[in-house]
Amino acid sequence: MIDLSKLTTEQENPRTKQLSAMGIREAIEIMNEENLQAVKCIESQYDRLERVIEMTSDALERGRRIVYIGAGTSGRIGLLDAVECPPTFGVDYETVIGLIAGGENAFVKAVEGAEDSKEQGRADLEAIHLSKEDVVIGLAASGRTPYVIGALEYARQIGAHRAAIVCNEKSPISQICPLTIEAIAGPEVLTGSTRLKAGTATKLICNMISTLSMIRIGKVYKNYMVDVKMTNEKLKTRAVNIVMSVTDCSKEQAQKALEMAQGQVRNAIVMILLGCSKEEAEAALEQAGGQIQKLVKEEQ
Repeated sequence: MIDLSKLTTEQENPRTKQLSAMGIREAIEIMNEENLQAVKCIESQYDRLERVIEMTSDALERGRRIVYIGAGTSGRIGLLDAVECPPTFGVDYETVIGLIAGGENAFVKAVEGAEDSKEQGRADLEAIHLSKEDVVIGLAASGRTPYVIGALEYARQIGAHRAAIVCNEKSPISQICPLTIEAIAGPEVLTGSTRLKAGTATKLICNMISTLSMIRIGKVYKNYMVDVKMTNEKLKTRAVNIVMSVTDCSKEQAQKALEMAQGQVRNAIVMILLGCSKEEAEAALEQAGGQIQKLVKEEQ
C-alpha cells in the first residue's frame, strides 16, 4: 500500500477538525481564509516560474508546443488551460495541448486507475509525436503520480524541455525534473481533497504560464487580447472595443478596419496606428516579429 502520510496534501488541517459540525458561515470564512494560501504559496516559486515561462515562450516563438499532462484534477486543469488558448490568443488547438490520464473522456468522468500507469504517460506523448523542441509540463498535486512520472521520463529520454507543478516538497517528480514548481498551500480544508487549494494553486500557475508566454510572442498589446477570435457576438463586440481603446478611434473606424482586416484585430490596430493597408500592416508586423509594441516604439 502507498504511504501518503508524509504528503502535505494528505495531512489533516487543524483548523477544520470539526468541519462537519460547523455552521455554513463559519465554514465559508475558514475556506476563504485557507484559499488565500493558494495564492501566497506561489511567491516562493517566482524564480522557477520565470524560468518556465522563458522556456515556454521560447518554444512558442519557434513554432513548438506546450504540453500539459496530468491525472484527475491536475489533468483537468491542464486541459482547461489548453482549450482556452485558441479563442483567447488566436492560436490553433495544437499549440497548447492538455493530456489527461484516461483520455479526454476522463475530463467529465473519472477513469479509475488510469493515473497508475507510467507506460500510458509515455504512450500519450508518443501519440502526439512529442519533439525535443516541445515543452512538457507535468501536473501532479501529490508529486508522485506514475502517469506523470512516465511522461516526464520519456520527455527526458528524447531530450524534450521539461517542467512540473506539484503541491508537495521533495517529491519523486521533483527528483526527476529539476525545474519543478512546488506550490505548497498546506493541508486541505477537506483532508486529501486536492481539487481545493492544490487545484487552485495549480490553476493560477497555469494561467501565468500560458498568459505570459502568449504576451511574449505578441498575442497581447498593452493588456488587450489582440488575436482574439471573433467567433460569437460577444467576441465581435470585444474586438471592436479593443481596437477603439488601443487606437482611440471611433466605433465606425474600428468596424471598418476590422472588416478590411478580415477580422484580424492585430492587423486592424496596426492599420489604424500606421495609417496603412492590410498588406502593409501584415508586412510591418512580420518585420517586428508580430509585436505591435515594437512598431509603436519605432514610430515614436
